[in-house]
Amino acid sequence: MTDLNKITGPCYVLEEKLLRRNLELISYVAQNAGVEIILAFKAYALWKTFPIITQYVPHSTASSIHEARLAYEEMGAKAHTFSPGYTQDNFPLIQRWSSHITFNSFSQIEQMRPLMSPNDGISYGIRINPEYSAVETDLYNPCSPGSRFGVPAAEFGDHLPQGVEGLHFHSLCEGTSYDLEKTLELIENNFARPLAEAKWLNMGGGHLMTRKDYNVEHLIEVLRSFKNRHPHLHLILEPGSAFAWQTGFLRSSVIDIVTHHGIATAIVDVSFTCHMPDCLEMPYQPAIRGAVSAEEHRPDKNTYRIGGNSCLSGDFIGYWEFDKPLAIGDEIIFEDMIHYTTVKTNMFNGIPHPSIVLQHTDGSCEVLREYGYDDYKYRMD
Repeated sequence: MTDLNKITGPCYVLEEKLLRRNLELISYVAQNAGVEIILAFKAYALWKTFPIITQYVPHSTASSIHEARLAYEEMGAKAHTFSPGYTQDNFPLIQRWSSHITFNSFSQIEQMRPLMSPNDGISYGIRINPEYSAVETDLYNPCSPGSRFGVPAAEFGDHLPQGVEGLHFHSLCEGTSYDLEKTLELIENNFARPLAEAKWLNMGGGHLMTRKDYNVEHLIEVLRSFKNRHPHLHLILEPGSAFAWQTGFLRSSVIDIVTHHGIATAIVDVSFTCHMPDCLEMPYQPAIRGAVSAEEHRPDKNTYRIGGNSCLSGDFIGYWEFDKPLAIGDEIIFEDMIHYTTVKTNMFNGIPHPSIVLQHTDGSCEVLREYGYDDYKYRMD
């Protein structure tokens, strides 16, 4: 254990007290709504913190063979697994590490049927496409026209496929309880008969219940009401961002300041494309501690763009206004950089990767992982 100020270099810092705050709220929703809420590894997979997670949430959802294995080995429980496509080679292992397996299509069920092992306690499901989503960014919209995810109502028929006892949908991304409510209405109307036959319904992720403006009580009301209408169903939610939402930050430092055509860019020792990819993909402008987001460059307001240290031309975001002019060596802290960061980072350009630090409730810090040259080199051999 050490003090954060004694840890050198860029680092992601996960704050335990904030993580527990989110876990307490998630546990509150699960208990009061009578549903099961599980951790989605695609947004958060820091397995050295699973001893904290499992005090509140014992199960997880996996989207690949490696995530399923991680659930089994490090959470000590089999995963709820969904993948757009299984293979004859990986399916037996996925079954070994999964309690629930959801198929993306009817053809996948038939391909894997000879390998299915319901006698091993595995419950199989099929993903449906409600053909509605409030997601505005196409990259994250699972219900866009022609989506490869799930079976639409017009193609489903009146009955579940043989050997299948669950339904799964995922249509939200940082959505609200009102988005979920509308989705459930569509599913009740368009998948009424399969819903009546199912034993469980997995509502996927995107339920950002830990966001400050999220109506938690309305979510509980929606889930309770749905459960009252369908008491035979076990209801499952698998939010991703909600678990690690606003639980930590990425610490970096200014390593140069360049000014061209009147635009000042502070270059930092981390990269948006490598270490904060959603900022460019989503896209969104992250919050910086002690700075205010600005619409344009204004030198009289100490305005800077922030540039990453990769050679990608678009590895920058801006503008921000600071209280005083920046200088080389100044600390820049990007807020809310735990969910969908450490799981999506890359080693483009061989840029040194930030360490991962857990700040305990007493303020002491534990370095969970440091990265070096070998981590880059042996990804390439």
